[in-house]
Amino acid sequence: MSDCVEVEGKVVSVLPGTMFRVELPNGHMVLAHISGKLRKNFIKLTVGDRVKMEMTPQDIEKARIVYRMRSPEASAPKPAAPRGFAPKKR
Repeated sequence: MSDCVEVEGKVVSVLPGTMFRVELPNGHMVLAHISGKLRKNFIKLTVGDRVKMEMTPQDIEKARIVYRMRSPEASAPKPAAPRGFAPKKR
């Protein structure tokens, strides 16, 4: 799309048919669907995810999700299991 506007938002609710209700930083709510690349690569979206969307100036109520932003928790290293820990064998 040549005349699209890129915006960021936060997924507020998951709807049937890979549709999502997304809140923009200004408080406006839009109905968004997943782009083909996200669907093809099995990218999962849940409530609270930050996403990048494309919208047309003609219809500001709908958008297409093109990217899921990395969350700070996902990039943080996970704590390692204590050394010497092994599950009990029965």
